[in-house]
Amino acid sequence: MQIFVNEIKDHLTKKLIPFWEGLKDETYGGYYGYMGYDLEVDKTYEKGCILNSRILWFFANSYMLFKEEHLRKAADHAYRFLKEHCLDDQYGGVYWSLTYNGKIKDATKHTYNQAFTIYALSSYYNAVGDEEALELAFKIQKVIEEKCTDSKGYLEAFDRRFEPQDNDKLSENGVMAEKTMNTLLHVFEAYTELYRVSHDEKTGDRLRFMMDTMEERIYNPKLGRQKVFFDKDWNSLIDLYSYGHDIETAWLVDRGLTVLDDDRYTKRLAPITAQITSNIYERALVRHSLLNEAENGV
Repeated sequence: MQIFVNEIKDHLTKKLIPFWEGLKDETYGGYYGYMGYDLEVDKTYEKGCILNSRILWFFANSYMLFKEEHLRKAADHAYRFLKEHCLDDQYGGVYWSLTYNGKIKDATKHTYNQAFTIYALSSYYNAVGDEEALELAFKIQKVIEEKCTDSKGYLEAFDRRFEPQDNDKLSENGVMAEKTMNTLLHVFEAYTELYRVSHDEKTGDRLRFMMDTMEERIYNPKLGRQKVFFDKDWNSLIDLYSYGHDIETAWLVDRGLTVLDDDRYTKRLAPITAQITSNIYERALVRHSLLNEAENGV
């Protein structure tokens, strides 16, 4: 076991961390948005705000793990770019993407994108104790709850002023979904991290609301798997089995159950995540790799 741990640590410290540090844009801020298979960086490619949030989360957690100053600086660099460029001071929320020099490229406000920003800011606050980061996380959460919800859950795609748009960014397989399992999952992930660092009871209540939705609307107990794309009333639009999203759900819901520490929900949801995991192992793990998906059983 220790050999495996050492191998992972070695890959993280000698390969992954240096790779992402090497993509830092010292001229315009943030991190470069594109590298080709030839490892050549396109320094004028757009910068996705989701990418920057994920990088911020990565370096914040790396800093918490190793307490090395260069990791703190890498996290600070991502935080500054997020705060100064990704946030919309006029209408609220976070843009979809920016130009290489920090101007608005795609002003779409997507709930999925807001969620990853909360996720990153919560971890950054945990890593460095910056109260401003936590305040921003709650500010974006307020945007989600006030602009991106209806009585049944989270709507997804909006323009800059939060007028509804077609959800083409999170829809696939020939359907246009108003709600997706994927976005709900990552709002849950973000709120789990926010609750972990703040213990805010309203956030805890929204975690419970989302687990109710997962149990009652998303999970298909007869098939032992989740549905993927929905209309606004949670009617399923397609027979799609997304193996990767199912195993990701099992991990993230179990994480949420641990953080929330509510026995009522653990008793209800833990058997579901166990069944999802068992089914993925039996149905989708083939020759040490995971199949992608099955549409209409194929």
